[in-house]
Amino acid sequence: MTLAVALAGCKVTGVDPNGSRLEAAQAKPNAGQMEWIEGDSTAIPPGYEFDTAIMSANVIQEILDDAELARSFADIAHHLVAGGRLAFDSRDPMGRGLEAWTKERSHKAVQLPEGESQQWYQTTQVDEANGLVEFFANEVGADGTENIGCGTLRFRSEEHLRSMLSQAGLVVNEVSGGFEGEPAGQGIGSLVVTAHKP
Repeated sequence: MTLAVALAGCKVTGVDPNGSRLEAAQAKPNAGQMEWIEGDSTAIPPGYEFDTAIMSANVIQEILDDAELARSFADIAHHLVAGGRLAFDSRDPMGRGLEAWTKERSHKAVQLPEGESQQWYQTTQVDEANGLVEFFANEVGADGTENIGCGTLRFRSEEHLRSMLSQAGLVVNEVSGGFEGEPAGQGIGSLVVTAHKP
């Protein structure tokens, strides 16, 4: 997504704390048109201003601690120009999508250059009170090699996210249930949020 925005003619800076992900992004064609920063929101250099910030691919769910996410929102708000926007997506806990994270229900075949890969998710533990979900991500490559990764995600309600954005000084413009503007609670079980700095 970051490269697509840059190729559309925008000046773009990509920020990511995962060095290997940054290396993969920098190896792509046209990646030299962007600036890349390794780190979290605190790594955004002083004096940087931007009119749009995008946190894509449910990344806020990987920020498990509320204080860390609140700081991220506040850092972004600090660097946004007046009227600048933040957009992000997160899975809607009311959508109960995690209940489909079983081998039988989430299995899919993915066609890759090296052949067909088999992928699925498996929920291993759910902490409903705190919105924490532990899971395995399984992949069997075309050569039969199996890779299993484990992770934890935090599911936050629409109300929770609205409150955090307000505390960061941002005003929510819209919360929809998918990328076609469906009402929250419908669509693909997501919360797609846009907010702005007054």
